[in-house]
Amino acid sequence: MIIQKFGGVAMKDEQMRLKCINHINDGLKEYDRIVIVVSAIGRFGDPYSTDSLLNLTDAFASSTAASDLAVSCGELISAAVLSAELARAGVANMILHGIQAGITTAGEFGDGTIAHINTTPILNSFESTRCVIIPGFQGVDDNNNVMTLGRGGSDLTAIALAAALHASHVEFFKDVPGVMTNDPHLVENCHKLDLLKLDDFIHLLDCDRPIIQKRAALHAIKKAIPLYIRGIASTESGTWITP
Repeated sequence: MIIQKFGGVAMKDEQMRLKCINHINDGLKEYDRIVIVVSAIGRFGDPYSTDSLLNLTDAFASSTAASDLAVSCGELISAAVLSAELARAGVANMILHGIQAGITTAGEFGDGTIAHINTTPILNSFESTRCVIIPGFQGVDDNNNVMTLGRGGSDLTAIALAAALHASHVEFFKDVPGVMTNDPHLVENCHKLDLLKLDDFIHLLDCDRPIIQKRAALHAIKKAIPLYIRGIASTESGTWITP
């Protein structure tokens, strides 16, 4: 089993999602089961991105529970769209969201942590499909309130699921070919790193645009989860990050 994580850029339009579907089909050729974790579609300015949903009203600033419920819809929409497009392409799949996914959260609204994952619903789903889609960035607390996991929290969802399900690794699909020596959006003539240790990788995340959430990477270190970061638009090898 592997976990595949598709971010907002990978999900932003139908053309990009076709690339996601191709990567999912490639994964199903190699692995018996796949869990797909998705972020909200696009970035700020796109109608269902996290930031666009946060900006629906400034009243969310004083109602964090309502804010979390609203922004969690971005990942739900993303999961529903990908599920429908996968089915149209002949890929049987199932969505597990919220309490269905067994992800229990704790802490504060807007910056929750994953307290526990009950893997039974996911494992039961694999009796009828090889492909399960889970909206990232969210879970439910002990009172069944939706709680989100902070900026980049879908990365944490993917890595926590890998640990709970004993997946071989997590694949992250990005708009860059892998982990680069510098931010290619800002610096010319940087190159891709083929292999990194998790302990070295963590130091590359103290920047304005970390390639994955630092808290997620720390969880990967704690649970010894290998990561594979690769380009969404490429079939070339990416960067392996190992314990």
